[in-house]
This record gives sequence, structure tokens and C-alpha cells, in this order.
Amino acid sequence: MALACALLGGMGTAQAADDVSRWDGDARSAARLIAGSRPAGGGALRAGIEIRLKPGWHTYWRYPGDAGVPPQFDFSASENVKAIVLWPAPQRLSQEGSVSIGYERNVILPVQAMPLDGAKPVVLRLKLDYAVCEKLCVPAEAKAELVLTGAPASQDAALAAAEARVPKRMPLGGGGTLAVRSVKREAGATRPRMVIDVAAPPATPVDLFAEGPTQKWALPVPTLIDGAPPGMRRFVFELDGAPPGEAYQGTVVTLTAVTPTDAIEVPIRLD
Repeated sequence: MALACALLGGMGTAQAADDVSRWDGDARSAARLIAGSRPAGGGALRAGIEIRLKPGWHTYWRYPGDAGVPPQFDFSASENVKAIVLWPAPQRLSQEGSVSIGYERNVILPVQAMPLDGAKPVVLRLKLDYAVCEKLCVPAEAKAELVLTGAPASQDAALAAAEARVPKRMPLGGGGTLAVRSVKREAGATRPRMVIDVAAPPATPVDLFAEGPTQKWALPVPTLIDGAPPGMRRFVFELDGAPPGEAYQGTVVTLTAVTPTDAIEVPIRLD
């Protein structure tokens, strides 16, 4: 009896925590809001959207690749806040001949929550529409509400880890041990293709993703090929997937390079 009471008491404490909302979902997936402490320098409050996935299931990045639907966030019912969602580095998901981009297991999407009036409370209310997939995809929905105070929080470490995985913005050729060193356009078998050389530490797994300027673009997921200079990995993708009437020449594309410990995004112009 004492053990049962202790367990029930522990569950009540977890549900009453003021830095997490309740989970909303089912056995395949669920989502909640989490809060972090305010940075020492002030500014935006720190929060996150945590999505929990059943083993074998995945959800999608902001650009899903060959197939999939990116999550949609509705904060319109929130109070006294402008919310910006950040995207941690994703992974390549290959299944039945197609390549998608997304996340497996749990993922936290950091949120920058800027109060509109610093003297008033901030209430973050989220309506999340997303897809979860195993062999088949099903739509999912979650609603969550959380008051953000900026006080020290139990989720600080988890949120900081997710923030560290958000790709850093870099120019072409810039960066540290991970960098997009060169981009060139050349003739392909059926259409022009882009050839990208990425610098990374030896024996470190590297992946690369390419996004158009809007969600109407559907660029192919880059493929790793041989022929890179020493210390580089070479990726290619065909110039395909532009919306009707759109030109490739002069379009700005974002390249996201990812390793297990680092991630960068590099805007390039297709000239």
C-alpha cells in the first residue's frame, strides 16, 4: 500500500511540474511543451516541442525529402508571445526506394519565445499537426499549453542538447572542421546537376540535404559519390523539382551538412 501511494504521489508530482505540459497523443506518438530557464543575457524565453515516437516510427524535418509532410505549428492562441521554432539536425531515412528526411525516436524542437510585453505573463499554446510513419504514414495531432516564466527548469539540459544540434549558419567556404568548401554546376546524364564538396574530419559520417527557397520546391536528396579531393566528401543532386515557372538560375538554395557532433547550413545561389 505504501509503495502504491508513493507511485501515485510521484505521478502526481510529474504531472504537476510547471516546466512541462501533459503529453498529448497515443501509443505511436505524443507531444508536449517543455520550458527552460531564461538566458543570462535576457531576451527570448526558452521552450521546446518534444515529440515522443514509438520505436520503428519517424516524423519529418521542415523539408521531408522524397515523401512526407513537415510538421505544422499553430501558436495563434498563445498570449503575449511571438514563437519561432528551430530545427535540430535531421537524418536520412531510406525506405522502399525513397529517401525522406526526419527524426526517429524522441526529438525536441527548440522554440524561441519572445514576450511582446515584458511585464505580462507569457502563455504558450500549441496546436501541432504532424505525420508519423512506420511502413505507412498516419496523421497525428497534439495540443499543449504552458506558462513560461524563465525560472530554472528541470528540462534545461535536454533543451540545451537540442539547441546545440540546431545547424549554425555559415557562408560558403566558412566553418570549422565541418564546412561546405565548393559548389559547382555541371552537365548530368539527363539534366544539369550540382556537385558539392564538404570538408569533415576523417572517418566521420557526413550527410548533406538541400532545400529550395519555399516549400513548393522539391529538390532531390543529395547522393554521396566518389571522386572528392583528400579530406572532402562529394555529394551531387540533379537540378529538378522547381515549381512550374520558377528558374534555377539565381535561386538561393540552403545546404545543411550534418555529422554526429556538428551541423551547419550554408545558403548558395545557383549561378
